[in-house]
Amino acid sequence: MNDLVGKVAVVTGAASGIGRAIAERLGNEGVKVVLADIDAETLTRTEHELAASGFEVAARKTDVSRVDDVEALARFVLDRFGAVHILCNNAGVGIGGRLWEHTLADWEWLISVNVWSVIHGIRSFVPLMLAQGDECHIVNTASAAGLDARPFLGMYSATKYAVVAISEALQQELLQSGARIGVSVLCPAVVNTRIGESERNRPSPLRNAVHSISADIQAFDEAFRMALAAGIPPERVADALVDAIHTGHFYILTQTETETRVRARFDRILKDAAMSLAP
Repeated sequence: MNDLVGKVAVVTGAASGIGRAIAERLGNEGVKVVLADIDAETLTRTEHELAASGFEVAARKTDVSRVDDVEALARFVLDRFGAVHILCNNAGVGIGGRLWEHTLADWEWLISVNVWSVIHGIRSFVPLMLAQGDECHIVNTASAAGLDARPFLGMYSATKYAVVAISEALQQELLQSGARIGVSVLCPAVVNTRIGESERNRPSPLRNAVHSISADIQAFDEAFRMALAAGIPPERVADALVDAIHTGHFYILTQTETETRVRARFDRILKDAAMSLAP
């Protein structure tokens, strides 16, 4: 998509972090942006600040894990702007820990936000884009952890691997159908956001009872928060995302360390494949 002026974008998880940076960057391109987030207070503040900067924005509180909310978001976008050209399925949460120690509530929460939100977004917006017949683009936010699994982030990685797989299949299906809809998958590594504080938006029914956390998991959590504080700014991620919308490239990597880890992972796969397939 070359000229984005006047196009309409939907960005989930838009109240802060990467989502807000995406909204600002798209606004600078002349895009009308619909902001969606579960944090109503921060969402309203972000809407006012972006509008004060001269951007054409609208906001709707949305729990992306709920299909009714996402369908209502789609209706809101059409009522407000009459079309949708860019969809950024960006909302996400994360927690660390060992796979066998996570509760069922942990799994349900991460899968509902990180995976079901993308599914709901695709089901609610792709038919609208197809009916319009306009040139459109979808960006699903995965993670570098969705290309190479990490210890203590196994549950998070599982959800982000799913987003990568969904995005890869979506791109191929849209290409085969001749649709004018591009697809990208965003795989940032460590970014200076509040994802380490995801518990703040965890719904009450899926909260865990207070329980002790082992010293090594506590140390991991502390190191992870420090790494986030030193991570790249969300604006760099937003720049890479908008560049992908312009150029149409699929995989969006934001740090060279991801390329190194992915290359090492596939080298391991091919090495083991050569041994297992040997006569």
